[in-house]
Amino acid sequence: MDKIHYMSKSNDWETPLELYRNLNTEFGFTLDPCCTKENAKCTKHFTSTENGLLQDWGENIVFMNPPYGGEIYSWMKKAYESFLNGAVVVCLVPSRTDTKWWHEFAMRGKIRFLKGRLKFSNSKNSAPFPSAIVVFR
Repeated sequence: MDKIHYMSKSNDWETPLELYRNLNTEFGFTLDPCCTKENAKCTKHFTSTENGLLQDWGENIVFMNPPYGGEIYSWMKKAYESFLNGAVVVCLVPSRTDTKWWHEFAMRGKIRFLKGRLKFSNSKNSAPFPSAIVVFR
């Protein structure tokens, strides 16, 4: 297995602005549950201090670009459970179709595979992995 696809200096990949704008036009997001103060996409947001995994996402329309490391399972579980409780959740995730979280949660949503490799806002180069949008609604 090529380890480059599963490692990074950081688990945080800032959403490309154009991609976010296109999705926001379609969905009208009201909550960003896993961001920093500097890259929050919505007025209502949770940083690591508030820990979005512990918060109620209510009936918000959520844009979620979770940390891509080992925490992603917990974030996808939270996204799916929040959908079951009334939220619409749109997830920007690595397309890792061989993982447990993909099979347990992503495949329960509508999946949009993104063409090519994204160039995340905080990166000089394109991502070393393919990406997908998973929509729970």
